[in-house]
Amino acid sequence: MNSLILAVFCLAFFIFGYNFYRRKLTTLWEVSEQNPTPAHKNYDGVDYVPAKNWVILFGHHYASIAGAGPILGPVIACAIWGWFPAVIWIVFGSVFLGGVHDFSALMISLRNEGKSVADISEKVLGKNARIFFSIFVILALILVDAVFAIAAAKTLVKTAQIVIPTFSLIIIAVFTGFMIYKWKVPVPLATIIALVLVLFSLYLGYKNPVGLSVENPLKLWIVIFLVYGGIASLLPANLLLQPRDYLSFYFLFIGLAIGYVGLFFSRPPINAPAFISFSTARGMLWPTMCIIIACGAISGFHSLISSGTTAKQLASEKNAYKIGYGAMIFEGVLAILALISVVAGLKWSGINSYPAMVKTGDWIGTFATGYGNITKPILGTWGAFVAMIILNSFIVTTLDSATRITRYVFQELFGEKFKIGLFKKSLPTTIVIILIAYWFSTGPQKRIWPMFGASNQLLAGLVLLVVTVWLKIKKKKNLYTAIPAGFMLLTTAFALILEMKKNFASNNLLFGTALILFVASILMIWTAIEKIFKVKNG
Repeated sequence: MNSLILAVFCLAFFIFGYNFYRRKLTTLWEVSEQNPTPAHKNYDGVDYVPAKNWVILFGHHYASIAGAGPILGPVIACAIWGWFPAVIWIVFGSVFLGGVHDFSALMISLRNEGKSVADISEKVLGKNARIFFSIFVILALILVDAVFAIAAAKTLVKTAQIVIPTFSLIIIAVFTGFMIYKWKVPVPLATIIALVLVLFSLYLGYKNPVGLSVENPLKLWIVIFLVYGGIASLLPANLLLQPRDYLSFYFLFIGLAIGYVGLFFSRPPINAPAFISFSTARGMLWPTMCIIIACGAISGFHSLISSGTTAKQLASEKNAYKIGYGAMIFEGVLAILALISVVAGLKWSGINSYPAMVKTGDWIGTFATGYGNITKPILGTWGAFVAMIILNSFIVTTLDSATRITRYVFQELFGEKFKIGLFKKSLPTTIVIILIAYWFSTGPQKRIWPMFGASNQLLAGLVLLVVTVWLKIKKKKNLYTAIPAGFMLLTTAFALILEMKKNFASNNLLFGTALILFVASILMIWTAIEKIFKVKNG
């Protein structure tokens, strides 16, 4: 099969979803530009800051939810089960599950003063549910910090040419923030100036690779990224967060455009098999593939961005669907490009084949090589380098946003709920988060990472469950969220049972973690069912 035909089919389905299905959701949530947003009502100049333009906020939101997930998930899954199941999961998941999840999380936060979903869960399900939900979210987000700090560090160790562009982007973003918000430079002009500076940094990095002459450069880069994430999370959102993510979005948009245009010119055939096997050494197609491919189809982390930062920066409700639903569809577009890059841009057999590269664990390098091959008609030998830059800029973006949101939830629970004075302050809270994330990123406890995928998808199911109950309380239709919630909760419950069975005698840490997540999810579901029956009985 020709890869271009597959790309056209997927893009057509995404366009259908955005133009048809999201209309159902905007009607359900009664979206209106007449509704004042929390960014204006609760303006504080740090977290609650209305974005200058919805495109800027779209850039922040998309850069935060994308990260490495929509690229690495398809790269791993297609080598295990084949490309056809992955394509079906990505396109249907983005339209009917992921888009619904992200947009609903944004809207329920807008309807509740910009509070996080963890905080809203108390109003919907009660105090006990909120405590569990908050602890669950904090653990998941700290794991995100640890995972992405290591991912970013590995790219710098392997490709020293991207060190200068990675950190130059931070400086350029702050400069852009001053241009737009302080010096009132028109957004188009500020964007052009910033992108020229970014291109210059790419050239400098390519010509001047930077390596660390220390015994363990990986660990030092991890520390640097975690400290950066902590500092960035404390700065006003419009100084670094918004402009950096906005510029990162241009990185990805240009990379996506080049990828699909390159695909049009190269038109490589798909080399990987459409279907390999339902049951493999990595697990069964369902539920395991739905856990490995999270971002790009549906991801619980997205709800934390929607309700954690985006809801606090949305200037007008009329743009909610463009950001909440549209960004998820655009992430599906990225996931399909990543999928085609490896199944058509790489050969299936031989020494440097797609399966051989995946087995080494160098998933970032696997994608970069495939992307470089399909974009040769446009980028020549620069394709793999551009792919690494794009991926690393989004990893750092996610690191910043995850640290900021962890602080929100941490302070809501331990500072506001439990009245612990230390955690009412942002700085000590952030330091504690960074230290825990560093602990997770080193030593034997990093074995808990196999739980990250299941916890992320379980979070998506729980968020949809909270939204479903909230809609029921408000006497609104809730099938749009109830069906995805049921599917995700069933999927993750089965995945956790398989994980417990796998680690029962061999890994007490993983077994115990899976058991805790499973029991907690059952308690949340039972609480939700009780609440629904109470609503029905008046």
